Amino acid sequence: MSDGVAEISADVHPGPDPRRSTPDPVAPQAPPESSGGVVYDDEERPARQLTGAVGVGVGVVAFSVALLVLWQVFRPLPQGSQFYLIIFLAGVLPLVFLAYRSGLRLPAWLARGVPRTEGSEPRRRDQPTVVDWLLAGLALLVCLYPVLPLAVGDAGGGYDAFLDRQGLLAPVDVVMGALLLVLLVEACRRTTGWILPVVCLLFLAYGYYGGLLPQTWPIAHAGLDFSQIVDALYNSGSGFYGTPLDVAATYIVLFTIYGAVLDLSGAGRFFVDLSVAAFRRSRSAAGRTAVASGFLLGTVSGSGTATAVSIGAVTWPILRRAGYPATHAGGMLAAAGVGAILSPPTLGAAAFIVAEYLEVSYLTVLGWAVIPTLLYYLGILLAVEIDARRFQVRPVAVAATSPWRLLARFGYHFSSLVVIVVLLAVGVSAIRAVVYATALAVLLSFLDRRNRLTPRRLVTALASGVRGVLPVTAVCAAAGIVTATTTKTGLGAQFASLLVRGAQAVSDNPAVVLALTVLLAAVALALLGLAVPVTASFIIGWVIIGPALLALDVPAPAAAMFVFYYSVLSEVTPPTALAAVGAAAITGGRTIPTMWQALKYALPAFLAPAAFVLTAPGEHLLGRGSALEILGTGAVACLGVAALAVATGGWVLGVGPAGAVERVLCALAGLLLLYLHPVSVAVGIGLTVVAVLIALARRFRAGPAPATGSARPATGSADPAADSAVPGTDSADPAGEPTVSGVTPSGAASCRDAVGSGPRVVPAEALPEDEAAGTAAPAASRTADGGATAADGTATPADGAGATSGEDAGASGDGPATPADDRATPGCAPDDRAAPGAPDRAGTPS
Repeated sequence: MSDGVAEISADVHPGPDPRRSTPDPVAPQAPPESSGGVVYDDEERPARQLTGAVGVGVGVVAFSVALLVLWQVFRPLPQGSQFYLIIFLAGVLPLVFLAYRSGLRLPAWLARGVPRTEGSEPRRRDQPTVVDWLLAGLALLVCLYPVLPLAVGDAGGGYDAFLDRQGLLAPVDVVMGALLLVLLVEACRRTTGWILPVVCLLFLAYGYYGGLLPQTWPIAHAGLDFSQIVDALYNSGSGFYGTPLDVAATYIVLFTIYGAVLDLSGAGRFFVDLSVAAFRRSRSAAGRTAVASGFLLGTVSGSGTATAVSIGAVTWPILRRAGYPATHAGGMLAAAGVGAILSPPTLGAAAFIVAEYLEVSYLTVLGWAVIPTLLYYLGILLAVEIDARRFQVRPVAVAATSPWRLLARFGYHFSSLVVIVVLLAVGVSAIRAVVYATALAVLLSFLDRRNRLTPRRLVTALASGVRGVLPVTAVCAAAGIVTATTTKTGLGAQFASLLVRGAQAVSDNPAVVLALTVLLAAVALALLGLAVPVTASFIIGWVIIGPALLALDVPAPAAAMFVFYYSVLSEVTPPTALAAVGAAAITGGRTIPTMWQALKYALPAFLAPAAFVLTAPGEHLLGRGSALEILGTGAVACLGVAALAVATGGWVLGVGPAGAVERVLCALAGLLLLYLHPVSVAVGIGLTVVAVLIALARRFRAGPAPATGSARPATGSADPAADSAVPGTDSADPAGEPTVSGVTPSGAASCRDAVGSGPRVVPAEALPEDEAAGTAAPAASRTADGGATAADGTATPADGAGATSGEDAGASGDGPATPADDRATPGCAPDDRAAPGAPDRAGTPS
């Protein structure tokens, strides 16, 4: 970017680089909107930072594809939907090979990029290699082959002639289809890794060799030859150009463009600032801010990893000052970020496929998602409140603009979100509704001089939207291999029958059979989600596991949303929870412990989707039923989630710590409450009451909790410098107020540049008297995981998260050493704080 205007060649980094374990402690973190675009898929790899002529060329092609997508909304191509998908894939697939690295070792002459000279030293850019250009050209040829009017013997001849050969492909057709198959698998590997391509190849092998299986086996079939497989993939509506790609080329790309426009208009920064301002004086302000930011940012992002990283860059300094250990804070950020895939009105990519598969409006799917989303965030908020008490976090107040003032000045960013829902409610199609909302966001951007979308920046936003959908397109097209193979071989019905028979072997009771089938389905979806992205996980789960649920008379909406939610929740399951990887990179905590903490925060939500399918009242959680039924079932589910939060967190809010007995009782109560049968609900409520009574009795036996520390009194010193060094804050700015590390406006050069424009930590003395009393922290209290919390609030987990050697910890130029955990603070040099025991500005000991 230059002069605040993004170049068309400006590349949008689509995700956190897994090679970088911790952020640079010196480089300031940009606010969320500075990226210039949004990332939609959660499993994508980092893309190249293309510059120069190549970057401009990719930007121009991406912008052209965006125009084609917008044209298709209002003036659909007369040749039909499949013709449009062929053109769309021809414009997108070559960009994947140019924008994403192969990750393979190639000979030097093939891996050679384009050198450039900066000053007197030549430097090689991360540009496409010779192989990348060859694959991009080949992808363009094989994608356009079905519509080229050129005749090649008995092949070619244009789109109509290609369709006429369905079932009887010419040899050239088979070759072109096979090449496209290889290219899509490679594109999928570049953007998501090896697992999904391997899954696709296994399905291909099943289709080709399934006829060799013993015909007595349930999954055996007659067998398919290679030309039949290519015909199903290349020249039918269930293969490459099936529903998944159709959804990617219409709904997903348009919502991604909308997200990029809204982000560039400053909405991302506004949502985070509003969350900070709303909770700046509450006891659990730090945790609540992170969760609220994840929800608000998720309404336009649809990406768990991108949301976790964005909110972490701003809220981690506040969490650290409050006393959260790095791993727990990272788990909280990851869980809040994954909620972005569940947050209306954008949800995740798989939600659009739900609407297409069930042939319902997208507004209907949004209605189904409201209560489950509230249950998800309720579980996280309860976990935040519990951890605030377990870790004795301090109420780090933040000096921020009034939330009402922020709403009055920038509340217009909510307008386009409201417009989407209103237009859907009056019957406007989802694709037109999001286009109108995008246009409104562009117009409203001119209310903010810093973020107005000039023509140049608008072009950048459109190109960024298409760039953001590249991995999703590769995944959706490759998923056509799974759907086509399943359709041709009947694998879905066979696997469903096998799954149900396995459950029936245990019991003949219909309720037990359904419960076992749901349990096996949940385990299968969780394992599948470890290997493939959310979108592919849903598609595979729906065609393989969906029929089993439907065979047991589970309503289609409940079955689809069950598969959808378990596909999403697999994003916080170790060892492949990429949202936790991104959050750990921000906090500096260890990756695997961060994943387990994310799982702990999201665990109550893991069980809620099972309620959809186990009993008939479960449908009420999807908003299906009378208002009284929906409210009653929702209240019971909230109580169940609260009981599970006590079981996982070990604390009864308003009472105190929960022992092993109370936690076991609450776990059983939560499971019974989510079964939503009258008997199980009554027993669950009873167990919850018993657990609370036991916790109360334990508290009364223990007596009043001893004071672990005393609040720091307001000294009233005449010398402002004497009180400027507040434990747990950065060094005071010239005005005498400490600032939060890493919370900087766009383009800020250092932490001190943020003073007056970003959130700031306020000393306890500046709080009202009743709040100042809550800022005391024990001198060296132990955290729940065995770590220690120092007097300044810096938490050191027992697992050593963030620990470094003495050299890595570093020391400031003034001499005092910096705590190792502070290395991970985004946006600030680690040496701008006084260490405990060092003299303060007045020359007295800290």
